[in-house]
Amino acid sequence: MTPKRRNRIILIVLMIAGVGIATGFALKAFNENLMFFYQPSQVIAGEAPAGRLIRVGGLVTTGSVQRQPDGLTVQFALTDNIETIRIQYTGILPDLFREGQGIIARGRLGDDRIFIAEEVLAKHDENYMPPEVADALKAAHEKGVSETGAAGTTP
Repeated sequence: MTPKRRNRIILIVLMIAGVGIATGFALKAFNENLMFFYQPSQVIAGEAPAGRLIRVGGLVTTGSVQRQPDGLTVQFALTDNIETIRIQYTGILPDLFREGQGIIARGRLGDDRIFIAEEVLAKHDENYMPPEVADALKAAHEKGVSETGAAGTTP
């Protein structure tokens, strides 16, 4: 093997190794930044990973908003009309946040099954609901109708 050919082979091997390492870093970054959406019933069922950044969405339960004395911490219940989960958020809530409102909270599920939100997003007008929340509520409604019968009575 000539020195010129050997240098080319070494260069090709180094280029392949570099592309492989760059691909590995890109996939690792993508996996760490991937954020899944869960419904409260999925969180209660244990489908959501504890300690990992996720999104959970639903409707704020009427009468569930509790503000702490520090003025920034708020706890409220979020429901998909099947199950309800407690959310704790420290910060300034969006202006459109209110009971009965469709929201998405981004954060982590704590060991005590309370969702610690880092960000709370609320709908921006009367006709909008986040697509994930709308789909979850529609599926929950259809599941409730199929379990209780067509007229809402038990079979």
